[in-house]
Amino acid sequence: MAKRKRIGMEVALAAAEAVGMCNVDVAAVYPITPQSHIAEHLSELVADGKTDTEYVTVESEHTSMSVCIGASATGARAYTATCSQGLMLMHELLPIASAMRCPIVMSVANRPVNAPLNILSDHSDIMPQRDSGWIVIFSENGQEVVDLTLMAYRIAEDKDIMLPVIIGIDGFILTHMVEPMEFPDQKEIDKFLPPYKPYATLHPDKPLTMGAFAMPDFFPQMMKAKDMALLNSKKTIVKVWDEWERKFGRRYRPVETYRTEGAETILVTMGSMSETAELGVDELRDKGVSVGLVKIRLWRPFPSDELKVAVKDARVLAVMDRAVSPGTGGGPVFTDIKAVFYGEDSRPIIVNYVMGLGGVDVTVGDFVKMGEKAAKAKKEEYEFYGVMG
Repeated sequence: MAKRKRIGMEVALAAAEAVGMCNVDVAAVYPITPQSHIAEHLSELVADGKTDTEYVTVESEHTSMSVCIGASATGARAYTATCSQGLMLMHELLPIASAMRCPIVMSVANRPVNAPLNILSDHSDIMPQRDSGWIVIFSENGQEVVDLTLMAYRIAEDKDIMLPVIIGIDGFILTHMVEPMEFPDQKEIDKFLPPYKPYATLHPDKPLTMGAFAMPDFFPQMMKAKDMALLNSKKTIVKVWDEWERKFGRRYRPVETYRTEGAETILVTMGSMSETAELGVDELRDKGVSVGLVKIRLWRPFPSDELKVAVKDARVLAVMDRAVSPGTGGGPVFTDIKAVFYGEDSRPIIVNYVMGLGGVDVTVGDFVKMGEKAAKAKKEEYEFYGVMG
């Protein structure tokens, strides 16, 4: 396996570079902090002739997704990016893209939603989209942003899937961080990602209808088809990730573990905080506390089976949420994980720490404190960690 030169680059720019390597036909990206650097750099790549992409200047995020759906429906490879209020403005179109089986790829620079106004980082923008029928994958660092973006079209365009994909990139914590990254050669990516061959396309010479009105006798079948496609996508996602590992040496899995062997307490994280949590686990282990870490890479479809295997010997699961689901008594990852273990004969005690909202730093020391507290848990708990007063 060839050794590649590592390049120091801001992660948002690296995301745009990866998109540029995917031979995207149409990009429609409306800038919004902290995603703006992706939009700006991608437009530079187009202007400089480094990628043969039609970059559509739009007046809103709603329009950008509308353009991508239209472009994808005609057989074009389409891309967009957004976050926060922009993602909320897109919301009504996301189920349309998945139901029409448009394999669009979108980067989401995860950021809080108003109010109050906050432009930093948490997962409260992506959580309202979790039932939109998109595949959702989270990245921990810049290298993963590059790799997952390059794999996203292979996954989305697979003839057995044909679903759109979101790559979650924590705002500022990742988007504005300069990190060393490896990029494959363009020839390697051209071989890994062949030209898109759509199943059906809109064309004036051969009129057809996509997403038209459906009476009750058809609508449930269409919703079931979308649900089954999303559930079944996991095996193809893993297949693509396996191929990536063989070609480029980096391994990805729906659920990934760190020092879980024999761990009585397991922390569960998602996104960039996972690397900080690893250091917390190291300190806890050094102190003699039996703690491990499970990282959720694939958020949708939810990896229930893989999660059960990863935590099968744990007494306590401590789920770290960077969003809250108001009125439920916990965060959205917490409620999903509770549902996985409902009715199990031997289920762990599941506790929930809602933390890092609005860009609040969660340090190694915080993970040590949460791990120590979780290790003593006797029953289910829910806490806003670190809230003043």
